[in-house]
Amino acid sequence: MNHTDVRTALTDLLLTPGLDLDEAADRHFAPDYRQRTDGSWDDRTEFLAHIAHLRTVVAGGSVEVHDELVCGDRYADRHTMEVIKTDGSTVRMEVYLFGEFAPDGRFRRIEETTLMLEGADADRNLGSAR
Repeated sequence: MNHTDVRTALTDLLLTPGLDLDEAADRHFAPDYRQRTDGSWDDRTEFLAHIAHLRTVVAGGSVEVHDELVCGDRYADRHTMEVIKTDGSTVRMEVYLFGEFAPDGRFRRIEETTLMLEGADADRNLGSAR
């Protein structure tokens, strides 16, 4: 099965200026997608509201995948997301993620927890900010 991955999805969602949000989301997330970040669940609509907000805050960045595992319809990874904000400050977060693929290879569910490595205290909720 061909499937998406976190690096490609985050690059399309946040680090590819000019790529329409709905187009980016449709590439990587099933219609019934839901996500839990640090204990809070969002459906696809709430998740896209979060990404739309981040697009107003993020000027650039990178995704470094440290560990990645795919087994059937299951996905797990540990990655570091570095964000350069529009105000010039930097936020680095390490993310531990478990996911499930839909039959078409897009994410159906992601559950993740984040660990702030660098950034202001106000940025601790960047993973779920709206």
